Amino acid sequence: MNSRSISMPIGIVVRRTPGVTKWAKWNWKAVAVLPGAGPADWEEMRREGDAVEYHAGTLPLELYRTDTEAYLAGLTCEVPSLFVVMRNAGSFDDLKDIDLLLITASPYDAQDYCDSGEEAVEVIPMPRAIMAWVSEFIHTHHEDEVFIKRVRDKKFNDTVEDGIGDQRIKQTTDVYRAPARKTEFIQ
Repeated sequence: MNSRSISMPIGIVVRRTPGVTKWAKWNWKAVAVLPGAGPADWEEMRREGDAVEYHAGTLPLELYRTDTEAYLAGLTCEVPSLFVVMRNAGSFDDLKDIDLLLITASPYDAQDYCDSGEEAVEVIPMPRAIMAWVSEFIHTHHEDEVFIKRVRDKKFNDTVEDGIGDQRIKQTTDVYRAPARKTEFIQ
């Protein structure tokens, strides 16, 4: 386990339930993961009335040794979680309207996708087997970064006020004041 990154295939289970408004026919939510799953393309797993769960697809959960701080932050949360990023490719009315983009154990990556507003990020509790796998990766690769405080120069560069105010004002009291306009009266 000394490589720069490792990967595990993770199946994504997506639940489709009826929408609650007239504008959304269906509500889609990633609800579970299947560690080590094989390839799938929206295979129906379970049906209860109008609610249907699909094995929507399998994505690789990749861990990089440079991101161990993020994985550690995710594991120390109250509920360690995986994050599934989905994008609306159409109207969310059809199975093919949903693209599974990414599964990650990094809450930092998930936050980046939340910021864009283009994707939906679903939080799924991390199974114990994946927690152990991520913990082992962190234990092997994590190195605490030593905080080094920046030391300022002893020279003060802020004693000269270049570019402050308007050069046309011959007054030292208010350097930010704009010059008065000259008005000419036409008679």
